[in-house]
Amino acid sequence: MPAIQLILHWSTLAVAVLATIEAVILWRVRRHYDWRAYLASMTDLMVRQYVVYAYLAFGLADPLIRWVWAHRLTTVPLGSGSAIATLFVGQDFCYYWFHRASHRIRFFWLSHAVHHSSNEMNLSAAFRFGWTSRLIGTSAFFVPMMWLGFPPGPVFVTLNLGLLYQFWLHNGWTPKLGPLEWVLNTPSHHRVHHAANPEYLDRNYGGVLIVFDRLFGTFAEERVHVLCRYGLVTPLRSNNPVWIAFHEYVALARDLWREPRRWARALLAPPADYRAAARDCAPHPVPAE
Repeated sequence: MPAIQLILHWSTLAVAVLATIEAVILWRVRRHYDWRAYLASMTDLMVRQYVVYAYLAFGLADPLIRWVWAHRLTTVPLGSGSAIATLFVGQDFCYYWFHRASHRIRFFWLSHAVHHSSNEMNLSAAFRFGWTSRLIGTSAFFVPMMWLGFPPGPVFVTLNLGLLYQFWLHNGWTPKLGPLEWVLNTPSHHRVHHAANPEYLDRNYGGVLIVFDRLFGTFAEERVHVLCRYGLVTPLRSNNPVWIAFHEYVALARDLWREPRRWARALLAPPADYRAAARDCAPHPVPAE
């Protein structure tokens, strides 16, 4: 456990350095790189790590987590390989449903849209998560693991390791990985997930594993002749980190102002109905280079 904590402690610096190395290489090789988007993503990361997590370390799901843990079915000791394997698979199962809900329920899309706002697929896009995910209660999706007896700490450590695994998936240069494509989430699968093409939209929700997408009918394979167009359905051209973080909240507020009686639909309907809402709202949008 100390080794894992050490990995997570240094992970912020590590992903920032690796994303920067990739940026320099891509710029040197292709003579093009969107440095403004890179700085927006880096700002998102630093504000989240050193402001939000430090001073706003709470969320809507926190009381539920405490209550469920106090009324858990049992306590699962984590001293065996089978318990750790169950924790890993169970957490990834919960992550699948969290991720799917974040695309299909607008309330959760408010935060998750930030991660899909980058118009290019590179390592800096991997840590563009926004600042409100925990605040709006997304931790609730992992409560079933705690009810079964897995302590909250190890559940969220496993989640963070899964997110760290996903960092390297955000690139456009790794080819398909043969038989691993059947079981693991790979760069190819995740390129599909980040694509806004109709053929690819809202597919491949898996975290570390891709098997749940195959089981529940949300899997799509990357096709040679269908190039991925990354970003939101209506591309977000701004590189203002504050606007990136809150543009969906502004769109929601506008919809609620126009039709206050339809608040349930505005909050719970699939966000595909609303992704065009933010296209004209951005203050001083900055075109991508």
